Amino acid sequence: MLGPSGSGKTTTLKMIAGFEQPDAGKVELGGQDVSGLAPYARSVNTVFQDYALFPHMTVAANIEYGLSIAKVPKGERARRRDEALRMVRLGGHGERKPNELSGGQRQRVALARAIVNRPRVLLLDEPLGALDLKLREQMQVELKQIQSEVGITFIYVTHDQDEALTMSDRIAVFNEGRIEQLSSPRDLYEHPANEFVAGFVGVSNAIERDGKKLTIRPEKIRMIGQGDPTDGLVTERGKVTESAYVGMVTRVRVELDAGGAVQVALQNTESEAEPGGSVGQEVVVGWRPEHAVSIQPGERKESVQLEEENVS
Repeated sequence: MLGPSGSGKTTTLKMIAGFEQPDAGKVELGGQDVSGLAPYARSVNTVFQDYALFPHMTVAANIEYGLSIAKVPKGERARRRDEALRMVRLGGHGERKPNELSGGQRQRVALARAIVNRPRVLLLDEPLGALDLKLREQMQVELKQIQSEVGITFIYVTHDQDEALTMSDRIAVFNEGRIEQLSSPRDLYEHPANEFVAGFVGVSNAIERDGKKLTIRPEKIRMIGQGDPTDGLVTERGKVTESAYVGMVTRVRVELDAGGAVQVALQNTESEAEPGGSVGQEVVVGWRPEHAVSIQPGERKESVQLEEENVS
């Protein structure tokens, strides 16, 4: 679930968990209506950003806590605890206290504590938000691997578009309490349903031509040199107004003669070569017609209604 702060992601997660009651509609788990069940009676567990670990308990005791409350026999508790520790790559850390672990390790303990109860659905509310960028990227990969191993549904709340695109099979884009689009990461990026989705997910170039609003991703636009083939391309003339080197790409802003402006992402394939025009230079840009996606401000995909989506 992806969207800006205040768009309804966490409220929706709380409704699935049973901490909030929906005003209308219902929550289904595997086809069963669980809207009237208390949180403890639903086969879901939640992982929070702040870990919520017991600081006076060891890692092993933290992970076993829910099992002991459920009166799972001691031998079975130990077996499932050790299995969960191995799954989150923390075998051998069971006797440590949470304050002896790094932020990434504490997040893994919180994850192990949640999956040891074997819920049908795991709810994650911005669980990586407190980690630095490099560790967050590492944990994104590990969470995907863990999800694949345990084989249960993860419902993941984030406002980070890169995180959502990296980790998800399906993304629901929230805006002011509504779902604007629900689709695969590729479809969401390549075919945004409307202007909000196009602008929120990735960088979008919005231009208006012949009364239609179009969006084109920066990497789909080419700078066309003299003599370059233009077969099958829509071409427009313009002037370079900005150029910024950002490592893998150079971002060039072009004011178009026909109106509007586009950002072009040019790959820095040569270490010394300047890939784009200099500021003030007259240039020609081009893109394939299918890469210009029609968007309208008020559109939503008809199939995207929250109550139609079962959690399964």
